[in-house]
Amino acid sequence: MRVIAGSARRLLLKTVEGMETRPTTDRIKETLFNMLQNDLYGARFLDLFAGSGAIGIEALSRGAKEAVFVDKGDGQISCIRDNLKTTHLEERARVMSADVTEAIRKLDREGKAFDFIFMDPPYHLDLEERIVPYLLQSSLVKTGSLIIVETALDTDVDYMYELGCEVERIKEYKTNRHVFLRVPGETEA
Repeated sequence: MRVIAGSARRLLLKTVEGMETRPTTDRIKETLFNMLQNDLYGARFLDLFAGSGAIGIEALSRGAKEAVFVDKGDGQISCIRDNLKTTHLEERARVMSADVTEAIRKLDREGKAFDFIFMDPPYHLDLEERIVPYLLQSSLVKTGSLIIVETALDTDVDYMYELGCEVERIKEYKTNRHVFLRVPGETEA
């Protein structure tokens, strides 16, 4: 696994040992960031269930101002910190070792919205059904924020059409998909 583009381009990233994480393949990561590239510069990026940190690191490498990485487990946190050090991006990063629900509550109290929120929860546990509605009611999003949810292909995402946000796009791959949810609101003229 490597950083695809930007300031840390081609640098190799560590992955977390074992079966608890599913690293996003370079091909899927490249497809995802080709869709986001024009809006990344200067953005705040939240990487939930961060695993190795590869998604948030790619965002930083491509010009995001700041990224917050959330995961629990010593292996994941150590891997994220090592990868940030390897890519020399640690100054623009914050790593939170916590349960995702606990971390987003803490971030919500801080009151700073994110431009992008990426979440790749363990499949088939319905965690996204609990977390996405909370995010939409929190200070972590603002008008125009984009929430990207990675799910297994067989996960029912029909409920997302009723959350009060726009399902902007669904991109399917061989075994998973990304659902892009745009937070609505007044846009500035």
